[in-house]
Amino acid sequence: MHLYGTQSVNEKGHLTIGGVDTVDAAHTYGTPLVIYDIELFKERAAAFIDSFKKMGIPAQVAYASKAFSSIAIYEIAAELGLSLDVVSGGELYTAVAADFPRQRIHFHGNNKSYTELQFAFDEKIGCIVVDNFSEIELLKEISESRQQNMNVLLRVTPGIHASTHDYITTGQEDSKFGFDLNNGQAEDAFLQLYKHPYLTMLGMHCHIGSQIFETDAFRLAAEALMNKMVEWRERFKFICPVLNLGGGFGIRYTEEDAPLHPSQYVEEMESVILSMTRKHQYPLPEVWIEPGRSLVGDAGTTLYTAGSRKEVPNVRTYVAVDGGMSDNIRPALYGAKYSAATANKMLEPHTDKVTIAGKCCESGDKLIEDAFLAELEEGDLVAVFCTGAYTYSMASNYNRLQRPAIIFCENGEHQLVVRRETYEDIIRLDIPLQKVGREERI
Repeated sequence: MHLYGTQSVNEKGHLTIGGVDTVDAAHTYGTPLVIYDIELFKERAAAFIDSFKKMGIPAQVAYASKAFSSIAIYEIAAELGLSLDVVSGGELYTAVAADFPRQRIHFHGNNKSYTELQFAFDEKIGCIVVDNFSEIELLKEISESRQQNMNVLLRVTPGIHASTHDYITTGQEDSKFGFDLNNGQAEDAFLQLYKHPYLTMLGMHCHIGSQIFETDAFRLAAEALMNKMVEWRERFKFICPVLNLGGGFGIRYTEEDAPLHPSQYVEEMESVILSMTRKHQYPLPEVWIEPGRSLVGDAGTTLYTAGSRKEVPNVRTYVAVDGGMSDNIRPALYGAKYSAATANKMLEPHTDKVTIAGKCCESGDKLIEDAFLAELEEGDLVAVFCTGAYTYSMASNYNRLQRPAIIFCENGEHQLVVRRETYEDIIRLDIPLQKVGREERI
């Protein structure tokens, strides 16, 4: 059994995270419960930051917060010196509520609204990553009407297909994101921006996908963007001060996954950049990257309480838990795989082969097929590992289930950072029909 970060097993045979007994945590906060190992989050952030420092490369490491967004995680990210990648007005609002340093906020998104862009200008954030020509027109209108400066990056698609699921591959030509680097779109966008009086062109951005385990695609992306930067210097006398190579660094969900250490990704990208800047005598740009999953993914564990059990002879055994696709849509959405353990029976043999089913009214609501756990009885705790990214952030109230509570654990201490929703929360936005008019119609 593979344990992550500070996870261990105590003398009671219970899984602990950050020195906190998960059984005690479940009793205190209920289940489903998402537990974050904050020491592991800090360790991962430091690994990326230190890799750049060791190479003497100017850099920003921005937490791609679509993986998991909350006031508390933003506060820790700020303390660690991370920058922040937001993709909506809601994430920006959360960052403001956390008092995240505005100049370290980068605003992404393929369909930013006028209101969202106004919000970004109001907060004087560090950079807007421009995704399409419509956005350029909005930025021109807003910046000119306000006579206010804003830094911008161009998001480009370099035509590189990373080895990942189609739904999370974003750097190839057929993508809803960014300007095509090879058909003239990126250059057209550049020409509209680089001499604008209020929009300061910093450089280019690309993001080639997610859950990537090899470095070849990152090297190719760095080379493609550097070639274009050299071309723009020769043709337009423009030097890009920033090169943003995005994120997508993989983590270990199951034994089939073989992620690299953060330093390996950084070193491979930087070797290309250093080689090309020397070859072309190009000033070394500040390099930005955007890890999200690789910071929080395996730092998160979700605890569920086991419920009903159903035997299908010669087929499978289902064990239902008190959550499912409402708090983790990834298995149903694109077949994501996870590993699990029986948190209150860690020392017992994990030989009971079961399919962990959710409680949603949906046949596809299965968290893990063919999981090997200690024999489950009703009331046992099932710990599903590596749920720190794209679970709570993609959670829903399907079947009017409440979203789970979230706690941070570190050095034996635990703190509630997102409370569990109540039934009152579920109906808080509902508005009953007006009875007078309805009665008259009836």
